[in-house]
Amino acid sequence: MEFQRKIKHLEGKHQKLHKRVEALEAENAPEFSVMKAKKEKLLVKDEINRLYAQYESDSGIEYFGR
Repeated sequence: MEFQRKIKHLEGKHQKLHKRVEALEAENAPEFSVMKAKKEKLLVKDEINRLYAQYESDSGIEYFGR
């Protein structure tokens, strides 16, 4: 299913970004680098939420698998 493939891809990307943010913070990277990674991570999370909302409205059911 296309929905599941997209979600799986985005969740993997989100997890990689989370690890990147943690690594940047651990190495005391410049704040702008940390903020850029956090912003990218948030955009991915927003996209995941948007897809779930679209799926729920298209199917007429609530998706509890998150």
